[in-house]
Amino acid sequence: MELADEAIIHGAPLHPYTQALISAVPLPDPDIEETRQRIILKGDIPSPANPPKGCVFSSRCPKRSEICLQQAPDYRETRPGHFIACHHPGPTE
Repeated sequence: MELADEAIIHGAPLHPYTQALISAVPLPDPDIEETRQRIILKGDIPSPANPPKGCVFSSRCPKRSEICLQQAPDYRETRPGHFIACHHPGPTE
């Protein structure tokens, strides 16, 4: 869903799935770990044998809109060297 160098992905993830994954990684600093916000995904995990129409992440995406339910996003370069398949890429709100 997102492809870039490790520093870019960890520093500025754009896909909601990547953001949720990174928020689940424990941090070695207990002060930061105690106060940071995790992204908890809700919804059903899609079946790999019968994926949903549109974006495969749409059943769990907090940014989902009607286009996500109807059309799979194109994989495109949003910044130099940063590729993403998402209709609504961007930082978390």
